Amino acid sequence: MNPRNVAIVGATGAVGKDLLAVLAARNYPIRQLRLYASPRSAGQRLQFRGESLPVEALGRDSFRGVEVALFSAGSSTSREQAPLAAASGAIVVDNSSAFRMDPGVPLVVPEVNAAASRGHRGIIANPNCSTIILVLALWPLHRAAGLRAVVVSTYQAASGAGQQAMLELRDSTAAALRGEAMPPRVLPQSLAFNLFPQVDVFMADGYTKEEDKMQFETRKIMGLPALRVDATCVRVPVERCHSESVAVQLEQELSVAAARELLARAPGVELADDPAAKVYPMPNTMAGRDPVAVGRLRIGRVLTPGLTFWVVGDQLRKGAALNAVQIAELV
Repeated sequence: MNPRNVAIVGATGAVGKDLLAVLAARNYPIRQLRLYASPRSAGQRLQFRGESLPVEALGRDSFRGVEVALFSAGSSTSREQAPLAAASGAIVVDNSSAFRMDPGVPLVVPEVNAAASRGHRGIIANPNCSTIILVLALWPLHRAAGLRAVVVSTYQAASGAGQQAMLELRDSTAAALRGEAMPPRVLPQSLAFNLFPQVDVFMADGYTKEEDKMQFETRKIMGLPALRVDATCVRVPVERCHSESVAVQLEQELSVAAARELLARAPGVELADDPAAKVYPMPNTMAGRDPVAVGRLRIGRVLTPGLTFWVVGDQLRKGAALNAVQIAELV
């Protein structure tokens, strides 16, 4: 690849910092790197490959000469600025929900539907973190045995709600240990020694927006518009890494041994499935790592023919920054 002029929008956030780490780790060829954030964060400096780079506020000419723009600054910023970046000639990889369900914008997980990226018109959407983790495990099973239905419960880390939510978890946990109450500021409920079944806002039918994302995005990425997906999304007092309990109904029987072999070979997936030795995926072992780990594989008791399993992935890494950089490498 030839060196590119790259911009990161939202560089000071949790995902922005992981974007810097992933670009460095993968030796992405960069001629010039520009860092943008909100006006209140402008003036900070961030380290990249041994160099201290300034963080700037977005302006009229911010995307002049930019060839790849990685956005992780929220939907409102993406709706306003991503089309301007694309009009300036940049390929935009957007980590917000702004364009994910737009039929004219590819929604891409490179290990699953890389070819979809070729249909972009300047903007490519990065899926929801929980969806990315899910489809990486579903895809090899679907290719082998066909997928009919998915029931998934997520156990989502505080960092999925942003850097301030991570700080709130730490502060509220410290307060609880001192016997003090700390009202939540960022999250809808206190997360210290607690969990709650609300990620994003509730919709008219009682599901949350996060649960809708898992259904509609999974269908789009996998090219299965009628796939039945029932999700319950739960915030848990874990700082980093989302976990998911998944039950799938398949078109054909698939043995546990065959599923293990498929998942062990699948790109982006790591098999961690030896319950006798207490080996299974956990946030503590997957934090900061690129793969998504699958374990606790067993034949389903309700959805038949089917399988039940457990999957864990770092939602800041593969669920956001890594997937975005992989898309940038594709295009």
